[in-house]
Amino acid sequence: MKIAIGSDHGGLDLKESIIEFLKDFGNEVKDFGTYTKDSCDYTDFGYKVAKSVADNSYDRGIVICTTGIGMSIIANKVRGVRCALVCDTTTAKLTREHNNSNVLALGQNLVSVELAKQITKIWLETEFSNNERHTRRVEKISLYEGEENGKR
Repeated sequence: MKIAIGSDHGGLDLKESIIEFLKDFGNEVKDFGTYTKDSCDYTDFGYKVAKSVADNSYDRGIVICTTGIGMSIIANKVRGVRCALVCDTTTAKLTREHNNSNVLALGQNLVSVELAKQITKIWLETEFSNNERHTRRVEKISLYEGEENGKR
């Protein structure tokens, strides 16, 4: 799987651990930055990851900051992205099954490295349920995106 990943300075350590974890499972990983602990704006990196998923350059994306909140907000501004901030394995599974999320947000200060790896593994391995109810709801998300962007 081709995975885009990015963090700000507050998520750098977790991002580096997750990159190695992803590569160990044979995934192709593109790191969109940041690459240092110098203070930076999460928006720049979260946007790049989200755009790369929305334009189908990458299958999925992972964004990481201190809490994951800012990254999830910026990622969800990109049309076609369904980013979920996840802090446990149950929601990692459900956001894929029910929401067909394509970007995962993690908070370095909210989850341990081991939990983040478990979340990531479950999130990557879980398929969208494709049942009528969940498909209808995901389609409505796309429809509402179009309304907000004047494209409907």
